[in-house]
Amino acid sequence: MPLDADKYSRSVSLLCPTCGGTDFQHDTDVVASDAPVTCARCGLEITKDDLINANAENLSINTREVAEAAAEDITKELAETLRKAFSGNANIRFK
Repeated sequence: MPLDADKYSRSVSLLCPTCGGTDFQHDTDVVASDAPVTCARCGLEITKDDLINANAENLSINTREVAEAAAEDITKELAETLRKAFSGNANIRFK
């Protein structure tokens, strides 16, 4: 049974470092990381890069959670695969 990559996909809302708002206005034609975005709640203008850097801890926590879940699932899948592969061998046992 292959792992489902969609299971590890998640969306993380970026928070305004001033007011904690999650709605930002930006020019949809500009994709540059130094393009400005404006908080819809407080009006703070900040670059996309600075907004991402301001949310680095939250992004890191979410990344770590996804990595831990994937590692756990991979470990379970590998153990099950090995158990099936050696199920007929009397000299190899799994705990």
